[in-house]
Amino acid sequence: MLTAQIIMLLTLLVMILGRAPLYITATIGSTLAAIAAGFSTYRQDPNSIGKLLVSAMNPVIIDMLGVLLFIGIMQKTGFLNVIIYKIMEVGKQKGGAPGIATAAGLAAALLGALTAFTQPVITATIAGPAATRLGLHPNKTSAIISMANTVANSCGFTHPTMLAILGLTGVSFGLINVWGFVGSIGIYVFAYWRAKREMIAEGHYVCDNANNSDTEDFVLPDDAPSFTKAVFPFLALCIAFFMGVPVFIVGFICSILVIIMAKYTLADGEKAMISGVTQIAIPIVAIISLMFMSVVINKIGLVSVLSEYLKPFLAIAPIQILFIISTIAGLITQSNAASAAIILPFVQILMGMNLDPMAISFAAIMGAAIMQLFLTGGALTALPVVAGVVPGTNQKLANKWERPALLVGIGVSFILSFII
Repeated sequence: MLTAQIIMLLTLLVMILGRAPLYITATIGSTLAAIAAGFSTYRQDPNSIGKLLVSAMNPVIIDMLGVLLFIGIMQKTGFLNVIIYKIMEVGKQKGGAPGIATAAGLAAALLGALTAFTQPVITATIAGPAATRLGLHPNKTSAIISMANTVANSCGFTHPTMLAILGLTGVSFGLINVWGFVGSIGIYVFAYWRAKREMIAEGHYVCDNANNSDTEDFVLPDDAPSFTKAVFPFLALCIAFFMGVPVFIVGFICSILVIIMAKYTLADGEKAMISGVTQIAIPIVAIISLMFMSVVINKIGLVSVLSEYLKPFLAIAPIQILFIISTIAGLITQSNAASAAIILPFVQILMGMNLDPMAISFAAIMGAAIMQLFLTGGALTALPVVAGVVPGTNQKLANKWERPALLVGIGVSFILSFII
């Protein structure tokens, strides 16, 4: 067991440092640790590695499938585009250039929360140049839009780290997504307020009801459904979540509703639904490898060892300490996914202390989801690519500008950790 624990600690260290592919490292390291601990590779053995892998197939994967079925048909019918463009249009009309950038970030966050990847570059391509033409500095424009990752990872349905945490705590989608949104939305409220204030201080006119021709990129096809029609299935999905209906069933039924509203045939609708499931490749591999790692960590006694040494410290304010650990993990790894190597063992320890699973989930998710952007602006899907489509952006200065907003999100979430 000692050898197995050493192997697992080395695996976690490699994952934290980012010196090797994350999920390959998790799977190989966990397998070697399990073999060292005496678990058999023979499939029929009741204590086999195969049995550990089966136990890693958490029900949260089924929930994710339901969401992706729904997103597949929403994208194919154009319903999702209508919702995203409406968010951006409202931002343009109500907040001028800062409103455009903020709305584009939130639209990207919505897309990322529901799919396997947050890609703010999609909305930045349209909104970025429009916001800068209306007077918002490119650095601020890029910073605001790229922070979509924080909201998407805080309240989404598909990020592997979040799914692994929920798999350990047993918390279902619904209220945890609401708390995640509440904890992270302060980032955008502050960023919008600061950008607008600075534009006014610099002598720029903030066009509050912009009909400027520079923003006429916000155009939908003539045959696009109305916003009311497009948003109705999404609202039905949310309401059903809170009624406690299983997420897979909710996603399936709401998908049928979209098929009927869009006047698709059932055959075409089914193909569109399945197209949404093709996005599951990365998250499903990720969550199985992370859950397998968590199972092995528990089985080889590493959680018990860590718990024995750390419980005296955790006993003071365990939820808040977990939040701080998650925050530090996001800061040092600059990756929400790599943070899992640090966060998951502590989640298991706190679950063993019989604390509230919802509070544990929130504390574990929020810190890393926000601080993953603090030092660099995030991975390749965040500031680096957004800066590439917003001319004139200095990535280093844009990252520096977004840091106060990220600290606001951390502060709000830390306060919420006492309330939940």
